[in-house]
Parts: sequence; structure tokens; C-alpha cells
Amino acid sequence: MPEWLVEEGVGEIRALLIDGDEVLAAKCRWPGELQSGQSLQAKLVTKKGTRGTARTAEGREVLVDKLPRDASEGAQIDLTVTRAAMTERGRYKLPAARPASVARPAEDVFAKGKRVHRFSSGTWEEVWHAASSGEIAFDGGSLLFAVTPAMTLVDIDGKLDPRSLALASVAPLAQAIRQFDLGGSIGIDFPTLDAKADRKAVDEALEEALDGWPHERTAMNGFGFVQIVARLEGPSLLHRFATSRTGMAARMALRRAEMVEGAGVTLLTVHPALKAKLKPEWLGEVERRTGRPLRIETDPALAIEAASAQIVGHE
Repeated sequence: MPEWLVEEGVGEIRALLIDGDEVLAAKCRWPGELQSGQSLQAKLVTKKGTRGTARTAEGREVLVDKLPRDASEGAQIDLTVTRAAMTERGRYKLPAARPASVARPAEDVFAKGKRVHRFSSGTWEEVWHAASSGEIAFDGGSLLFAVTPAMTLVDIDGKLDPRSLALASVAPLAQAIRQFDLGGSIGIDFPTLDAKADRKAVDEALEEALDGWPHERTAMNGFGFVQIVARLEGPSLLHRFATSRTGMAARMALRRAEMVEGAGVTLLTVHPALKAKLKPEWLGEVERRTGRPLRIETDPALAIEAASAQIVGHE
């Protein structure tokens, strides 16, 4: 039976939905962010109709909708966060919330999931590398993902005939949507299918593959385009790589430093751009968890994502 597992990393909390050896879905959170489902109290500072902005005691601003008509500026209101903050190209979107009395309850897999010391070898890495590259290969073709301010776009390319390529892409597409924790608007550019029967076959395959995942979807149009809309609770793995690749790589580097075993000193070699992202408190936490000193070296020839860790002799 599928089960959510939670790994509390340094600078990041990760969750995987596991069924046997298969990863069905993945999520990650960064501490300090307001998260979907989180309860808070804030002061309503602006109001226009049923929308407004509120500010917490710590000074964080939150967009609010579904405000009651009698809500007045200056009032303290109980809120439930519906979407974490989103960083997009050229803009920053404040976290969104609704009054606690009208907000839909959200399942918090990070609270309900089973805590584990470490995921099974390769499970998180496989999802992470796929999201980092933005490409997934399947037999006969590939999925190419691109994050834009309007939507996440998926291009399907390959050497099969259009109908076969479209049908072959459905299963890996449905898997990637869940593993990348995609939400909001998703546009899928399938090969153009002239025959209505072929388009209907793809629509039916999508319906089956996405069964159980809450969303709305258009039928494929004559140009092979399908739009999916799902609840957006925060940045997907693709969004995090698009807006903070060094942040994602820094957290993975620390994970690698934590995973190596042996006595001595942990030597973590990173691209110079990552060194500034490694907060002193994160480095101290790695040393506390491993019981070893941690030494950082830089190598400009390394890719951002290619940090390596090893045990060396005592200092």
C-alpha cells in the first residue's frame, strides 16, 4: 500500500509517496516558508471587496481572499495558508490565504508521513535529477518541461508516429506530474493528431493515468494541445530549480555530505557559487549529525549540481 515517507534534511524537508520500490509522488519544503494548510493570525491591512492583504506579527505579508463583507481593515483575523509564496521570472508572488472559517482543509503529508532517517538509496536522487534536467526519456521519445510565469509547459518529442508517440508519453507524463509536485496550469503539447478517434484515445488514456489526482482538463484540440488545471499549493520541484537552482544544489550537497560514512573529516567539494549558499548553521548541523568535522573546498570545473563528498584523514 502506498505510504508517505518524510526525510528531515538540512535546510529542506522531503517527502516521497512510496509503493514498494516505486516513487509515486514527491514534495519538498524549505523551513521558514509559510506552507499550505498552515494556520496563522494576521492583521488585515488592506481590503477591496472580498480580497485584501494581511500582515503577521513578524511582518510577513499575505494575500487574502474570501473575506467576509464585515471584515474591516485593522482587524485581527485567523487565516489558513492556501498557497506558499512563489518566485517567478521577474516577480515575487506573496503567499495566499483564506479566513480559517472558509478554507478547505489540506492534507499535510509532512505531518502525517512516516519519519525515516534516510530514503532508500537512489529514490530521492532519481526524482531530483529528473527535475534538475527538466527532461524525462521514455521508450520512443522524451518529455521536455519548461516553467513560465503563466504555466508549466510540457513538450513531447520522439521518433514514433504521432499517435503512438502521444499514447506512449501518457504514463511517464502522469508519473512526472506527481513526482514533480506540479500544480496550477499545465500545458501539454502532444503531437498533432488529425483524426478525432486518435485524439479521443489519448484523452481516455490521460483520464485513466491521472485517475485519483484532483484536476480539471480540456480535451485535446486539433493542434494536440491539452491544458490541465490543478490546485497550486506552492512551488513544484521544477519551479524551485527554475528560480533557485543553486539553493536546490546546495541542499543536495549537504545531503551528500551527511550520507557518506566513515571516520575522519567530511570533505565536501562544490562549485564556488554554492559555497555562499551554505549557511553556517547548516554546516554546523551536518557536523552534529555526522559527528565529524566538515571541510568545504571549491572547484570551478564542477557543475552546480555535481557536488561530491568523501571522508579524508583527520585534520
